[in-house]
Amino acid sequence: MPNSALHAARRSADLQALKKGEELDILVVGGGITGVGIALDAASRGLRTALVEKHDLAFGTSRFSSKLIHGGLRYLAKLEFGIAYNSAVERGRLLEVIAPHLVKPLAQISALGPDTTLAQKIATRIGYLAGDVLRSFAGTPTSVLPRSRYITPATTCRLFPAVNRAGLLGAWLNYDGQMIDDARLVMAVARTAAEHEARIITRCAATHLTGTSATLTDVLTGDTYTVRAKAVVNATGVWAGTVEPTISIRPSRGTHLVFDAEKFGNPTGSLVFPLKGSFTRFLFIIPEQFGRCYLGLTDEESPGDIPDVPETPDTDIAFLLDGVNQSLGMHLTTDDVRGVFTGLRPLIDAGSGQTADVSRKHAIITSPDGVVSVVGGKYTEYRLMAEETIDAVLEATGISTATCKTKTLPLVGAPGHIESMHIDMTRYNELPESMIARFGYEAPTVLSTATISDPLGKIAGLDVTRAEIEFAFTHEGALNIDDVLDRRTRIGLVPEDRQQALSEIEAIYQYLQRPGDHNESFT
Repeated sequence: MPNSALHAARRSADLQALKKGEELDILVVGGGITGVGIALDAASRGLRTALVEKHDLAFGTSRFSSKLIHGGLRYLAKLEFGIAYNSAVERGRLLEVIAPHLVKPLAQISALGPDTTLAQKIATRIGYLAGDVLRSFAGTPTSVLPRSRYITPATTCRLFPAVNRAGLLGAWLNYDGQMIDDARLVMAVARTAAEHEARIITRCAATHLTGTSATLTDVLTGDTYTVRAKAVVNATGVWAGTVEPTISIRPSRGTHLVFDAEKFGNPTGSLVFPLKGSFTRFLFIIPEQFGRCYLGLTDEESPGDIPDVPETPDTDIAFLLDGVNQSLGMHLTTDDVRGVFTGLRPLIDAGSGQTADVSRKHAIITSPDGVVSVVGGKYTEYRLMAEETIDAVLEATGISTATCKTKTLPLVGAPGHIESMHIDMTRYNELPESMIARFGYEAPTVLSTATISDPLGKIAGLDVTRAEIEFAFTHEGALNIDDVLDRRTRIGLVPEDRQQALSEIEAIYQYLQRPGDHNESFT
């Protein structure tokens, strides 16, 4: 099977193949989690597949999520049983088979204190019990996701030291899934698709889509040409309506704030707390890599033109700070905020109501000219959306091929992946825990393929090694420094970290451009 490595030379070769008129079975437009999931599903069935992305992999919403793999609990409250069940099933597959190296159980704490009403306490417990039933129906064992339960005030404070201790009676403890990083999961899916011979091409814009063709423009050179495929899939998320005008999307803005974990006592669990007076809207504080915590989440309508990178309104920052200060009895200010990020949810336009109440159900829509668009949906269900999309394409086109394989297909780095069976466990166990968390069983390859000096040296004092920066260029398709700062790593989420890391990453990039044996793909 071909190597999963993505790099500049492979991109050029893939572009040349399309320029020469290679006919495809499937052309996927969009390099977020939905697009790469569709490319993997198609390629693993043996379909001739290409994915094109105007910017970089995980450039849009897929890098601005809460980094959670939800089991569907919130959808039970809205009586959306189908979404809830599917989310729970897909969460289990990610945790057990597909990406257990990138998705781990996360303890979620709902404190029993004066900041919540009795009705909210009861509702939360009932919800967690319903989540236990849902997990059981989905087939996820308690050895993977433990049952919810009551925990004492002491245990609550140990998991989340900054909890409001005034009148604390303990907490309800629940478990859900958490990604080490959303952009890393996109990268793993894309590379697994490339391993199955999908052509993954970034900096390539698609216009004039029809059901069997598209005009592609190499963003780096300006070259334009037409490609043909038996089916064209629009997986551009919040930009779906700009690619296919018959699609109507209602963007919803989700904002997170980044803090030093020390502000909350370096928690190991996530604190979930309701907005004052609400039974359906919650905020949460999640422990993340690099010694950070994320506070989220807003859910506000965001009409108008869709920017490449959404700005964060001051009102969102004030809303989140006010919510956490009221519930935790803290006094956090904008001076405590280390970074912010905002994503736009690609919700199906339901015409009315608040975006928080709009269904997260996905839809597969075929336009009059034959373009298949995938809209709506949740990150957790990316694999299911991909399976249903390719099934719909096969039914419409009459293409005969294998059935879906992705339910039990481990991604690169997962324990069950074929390359994982040949790793040197001695070397694996000696690697930094942070590297293993981001690469799983592929971590030894990150080190063994490094040619840079001091490969385990840290970048800007963070738990990111110099070897990982080189690997981003040689195996993960990074074409410039921003790709590394903002998507292959998440150093760029904190402006101060970005500035401190910039010169060292620039030096590694320049080193890889030099002719020599260290990396022939860059010469």
